[in-house]
Amino acid sequence: MVDANKLPLLLLDNSSMMSVLNEGQFKCYNISFEEAKHILEIFDENEYIKCFSNADIESVMFDQLGIKNRNFEYKSIRNMRPGQNAIVFKLYRTPSETNPVIQADDGVEAKKIMNVYAYCQYLVRIE
Repeated sequence: MVDANKLPLLLLDNSSMMSVLNEGQFKCYNISFEEAKHILEIFDENEYIKCFSNADIESVMFDQLGIKNRNFEYKSIRNMRPGQNAIVFKLYRTPSETNPVIQADDGVEAKKIMNVYAYCQYLVRIE
C-alpha cells in the first residue's frame, strides 16, 4: 500500500481535475483563498506536482493568494492515488453585463466582454 503522507500534492485546474477522476471515490471541498494559501505553505517545493500549464491559473496562485512564485514541477497525471490530495484552481467566466470601452496603455481602445472569477477546491481520493 502507498504511504499517503509521502504522496505529492497535486495542483490542478478545471480540465486536469477531470483527468484525475478516472477511478476511485473522492471528496471535494470548496476552500477559501486563505485556506489554499495555508495548505501550499506547509508543503516544500519538491512536494508538489503542477498538472496544468495555464498562465491565468498561475496568476491566481501567486498574485491572488499572495504566495511567492515557485518553480513547480509539471507532470501530466491521469489518476490520483488513494489518500492523495489536490488543490484545484478554477476559473468561472460570465459575460459582462456592461461593455465599457477603455483606453489601454498603448492608446488602443479595449472593450470589456467578460467577468472572470476564481475559486479553489480541495480534492481527496478516499479509495
